[in-house]
Amino acid sequence: MSGALPGRDRRARRVDAHGGRQRIEGDGPRVAVVGGGIAGLAAGTILAERGVRVTVYEREAQLGGRLAGWQTRLVDGSEVTMSRGFHAFFRQYYNLRALLGRTDPGLNGLTALADYPLRHRDGGQDGFARVPRTPPLSALGFVAQSPSFGWRDLGRMNARAALPLLDVSVPEVYETLDGVSAKEFLAAIRFPEAAHHLAFEVFSRSFFADPATLSAAELVLMFHIYFLGSSEGLLFDVPREPFPQALWDPLARYLSGLGVDVRTGSGVDEVRPADTDAMTVVAGAGAERYDGVVLALDTGGLRALAAASAELVSPTWRKGVAELATAPPFLVSRLWLDRPVAGDRQGFLGTSGFDGLDNVSVLDRWEGEAHRWALRTGGSVVETHAYAVDPAEQRTSVEERLVERLHEVYPETTRARIVDARHVWRADCPLFTVGGYQNRPGVRTGDPRVVVAGDLVRTGLPVALMERAATSGFLAANALLERWDVRGETLWTVPQRGRSAAMRGLAGLGRR
Repeated sequence: MSGALPGRDRRARRVDAHGGRQRIEGDGPRVAVVGGGIAGLAAGTILAERGVRVTVYEREAQLGGRLAGWQTRLVDGSEVTMSRGFHAFFRQYYNLRALLGRTDPGLNGLTALADYPLRHRDGGQDGFARVPRTPPLSALGFVAQSPSFGWRDLGRMNARAALPLLDVSVPEVYETLDGVSAKEFLAAIRFPEAAHHLAFEVFSRSFFADPATLSAAELVLMFHIYFLGSSEGLLFDVPREPFPQALWDPLARYLSGLGVDVRTGSGVDEVRPADTDAMTVVAGAGAERYDGVVLALDTGGLRALAAASAELVSPTWRKGVAELATAPPFLVSRLWLDRPVAGDRQGFLGTSGFDGLDNVSVLDRWEGEAHRWALRTGGSVVETHAYAVDPAEQRTSVEERLVERLHEVYPETTRARIVDARHVWRADCPLFTVGGYQNRPGVRTGDPRVVVAGDLVRTGLPVALMERAATSGFLAANALLERWDVRGETLWTVPQRGRSAAMRGLAGLGRR
């Protein structure tokens, strides 16, 4: 990435990597990247661009990890792409956007949604389209316009308890708030109930977690990244086409042009030392020697590989991995309806209080494939999400309840016939439990041959979700490149600390 600012925020933080030669010429070292999601593809891209011979192992048939997509045939004969559902590409995802810019320099494959509305079942609704983007005007503008959070509510809040929101830094936020749950933190602040649900609970559930089990440090960091720490705002972009066509197929072609060996449908069974300088990767009946390994797996995959690799890194490291928690199951239901939803419906709506329904997306508002199906049939394509579902619940009951809640949120869908439906259940997201930060792996493992990447990783930077995955992938590549005296990739993040000296001063008073 160049030295130019990556977005509109003039205070975006540049994170310079180590120096060294530009790239490796000739027969470079070999690196295995285990996992073909965002983190693995980010690491593989940086390494391959600098002359490293990269092999990507992905156990699924598709690249993309939790943003993968696959073909399915509807009952009407249509071939469509199914996925794990809607994802928001925020403008402060600088490193993810830099990765996607390898194949789409103008990011023309993304399109902006007009608003990020949030609706509570009691009738309250907020949006961000008219909220100023630069803090602290963003917070003041939200209060001025919000029907759920008024000026009187400010007087009822516990201002001292809210001060940590004004001066967030990493890792200090974990030192002070990782031992508190998000639910406890919000209760101490005394936010009005509607604002609690609409603002913070929507954020916390984007981690696929109940606020009672989520570390308050993660919630406060999210508030910093998206609201008080960045002037990029809370509006976001989405891909114009399904994930494979818009993102991963072009990146796979780019990597192939760099000589990367991408092996989909190839899981790794074991990683063990080959000698003091290299590692052996066992996949199926084959075992190959590599000079470095990037473990870019989800929580369950990393746990399983560490358990199967008795000599990987160290017993202490493997024990820490074994204790990593996975978030409760979540459901993505995609419905192909025989009639359109109302014309004024937003492409995305966050919801709270609707018996587990967390958001509704009208895909044909922004995704080309869904739009073409809707034009051809006169229908619409609607997606619902339920995060942190109780594992004891019957899955068919949850699926049916989400359809009922969709009818409540968008009443016109009651009259629509469901042409076809797909329900995707997964339970593979990291759970950032109270007090769990120190047990999470960092990029560096203590073994210079092995690094870790993914959204579960401690990076020491103010990043989260997809951006944490991309950032950790860049950091993992940089750590290996440093061994071979090759310059690393420059990163960008939102400001490391609160933007305003006055707000930081207030937060400092609160800590005394």
